[in-house]
Amino acid sequence: MTVDIEQHCIDKGMRMTEQRRVIARVLTEADDHPDVEEVYRRSTAVDSRISIATVYRTVRLFEEAGILERHDFRDGRARYEQVREEHHDHLINVENGEVMEFHDLEIEALQRKVAERLGFKLIDHRMELYGVPVSSDD
Repeated sequence: MTVDIEQHCIDKGMRMTEQRRVIARVLTEADDHPDVEEVYRRSTAVDSRISIATVYRTVRLFEEAGILERHDFRDGRARYEQVREEHHDHLINVENGEVMEFHDLEIEALQRKVAERLGFKLIDHRMELYGVPVSSDD
């Protein structure tokens, strides 16, 4: 479940300018993992006065507040998504950069078992799988 980023900011006592509200709205509505340039493009479509520097500062502020999570999907740019309570992992199509989110109970159980076998209690993890689509010819 995603919660409105603007509301998260208000709950944390952040000052919300109109430009921050636009950026928060853009990020809340994102169903992908946009980089700062894409957030800027979407934000300026709403308010052309928003600068790229404002987007960078705001994204960093949201990340530092624990509202956004940064990802490096090996494409040379930081990409962002809203921090959510429910865990998920990512499968990245290296041909086109598409990111698919998934949750697999077997993988989760196996990761806990591996950690226990090595003498650890798993408290967090991040898994990113990289692949190419399998054609019907393969």
